Amino acid sequence: MPRRSLLEFEKPLIELEQQIEQIRQLAKYSEADMSQQLLQLENLASRRREEIFSRLTPAQKIQIARHPQRPSTLDYIQLITDEWFELHGDRCGSDDQALIGGIGSIDSQSVILIGHQKGRDTKENVARNFGMASPGGYRKALRLMNHADRFGLPIICFIDTPGAYAGLVAEQQGQGEAIAVNLREMFRFRVPIIAIVIGEGGSGGALGIGVADRLLIFENSIYTVASPEACSSILWRDSTKSSEAAAALKITGPDLLRLGLIDAILAEPSGGNHWAPLQAAETLKVALINHLHDLRSLTSGELIKKRYRKFRRMGLFLEADVNTSDLTVDL
Repeated sequence: MPRRSLLEFEKPLIELEQQIEQIRQLAKYSEADMSQQLLQLENLASRRREEIFSRLTPAQKIQIARHPQRPSTLDYIQLITDEWFELHGDRCGSDDQALIGGIGSIDSQSVILIGHQKGRDTKENVARNFGMASPGGYRKALRLMNHADRFGLPIICFIDTPGAYAGLVAEQQGQGEAIAVNLREMFRFRVPIIAIVIGEGGSGGALGIGVADRLLIFENSIYTVASPEACSSILWRDSTKSSEAAAALKITGPDLLRLGLIDAILAEPSGGNHWAPLQAAETLKVALINHLHDLRSLTSGELIKKRYRKFRRMGLFLEADVNTSDLTVDL
């Protein structure tokens, strides 16, 4: 088993983890039965982990969402599909590695799967551009979604990006236009669309594949209009206030559910999805099968109407009368 990276707030578990590892190594070369001692330490570590993860702050959830060992789009696809064939290219000369897609089947139901893809280490992240898709990536996604609409296949989108790539070349190639077209087109598709935030969902980069009939989010994932670091730099000119920004932005599952921006929160194993990826994948698969079953009962017209109304309800606010005589302006 690969060694797991512990986050700062998990440091109280380090000593226990070391003891457990030492006993495992001793058990390999000793005739003594250490199973009982090992079980006691593992139970203690599990209880402490549950205590830590039951009171996480938004800033700590961001660390989990960005954990390098957190399951990626390809990890989930390989775990939940019966079969899977990746499809490449946007048919305009680009094949973005930060946004992947293809055709597969879940519980014998054919689907199109699309998602942001990060790397495990620096080399992989450079190849995947840290999950930040270019215009070609969003055009590839649109090509696959049009394919799904043409053949009546549900669309499953995995969101995990800090945002769309904002480099000069991306702007020259029409980054804003590519995302805007995806937003427009996703509202007209006649097939069910389910999106899942599996890590971090940042800005327009997430929205580019996020117009869905059902938007699900894992318990320790985040969904935000801007990263807390960017928000604190803009508001306070101080990136060290990212923790305050994270709390103010309301980016965690419970806040998003209360605001009506997501449809369901998927529970994570104690310690986060990177501690038990098989369990996380099973949770996701069950949720996808259930939501697909519900959405397949709707006609294409009902799907489009409900999807449109869902997004029109977002951002509603109440206007209050203001007595302008009480306002003063310093010139």
